[in-house]
Amino acid sequence: MRSKKLLERTLETATIITFTALIIVVVIQIISRYLPYSFVWTEELSRFLFLFSISFGAPLALKDKEFINVDLLLNFLPRRVREIYEGFVYLSIALFCAVVTYWGFKFILIGRGQTSATMAIDMSIIHACIFISMLFIGIYALLHMINYFKSLQRGSE
Repeated sequence: MRSKKLLERTLETATIITFTALIIVVVIQIISRYLPYSFVWTEELSRFLFLFSISFGAPLALKDKEFINVDLLLNFLPRRVREIYEGFVYLSIALFCAVVTYWGFKFILIGRGQTSATMAIDMSIIHACIFISMLFIGIYALLHMINYFKSLQRGSE
């Protein structure tokens, strides 16, 4: 339980930091349009910060079940069938995330030694956003799946 809170707090803090930094960089970019010189690095950094803010924020959206969900037909199903379906959905998400996490790690290795155009940041750091996002989305999908199947067991007892 404590590790779940630590994970949640870490993702929340990272999301806040990256999104705040994104706002600051975009404001600098806008202000520099009216100055005699421009900051070339702001476009690239804003792109990278946007990627990481999504990578840290998307797992939190899954944790809180805040993704878009069309449940028109699900509302007509019995509660038990709906729970099985939702457990299956989270199992599918976890399996998908496992595959993308694996290939995301391979993508990190491809980026080693390559640098970004204006900031000379190692691209493996940027490529890590896919790995990070899928890893934590997968963790939360597994936790939801476990909860759904535990609720099914409690319902059958």
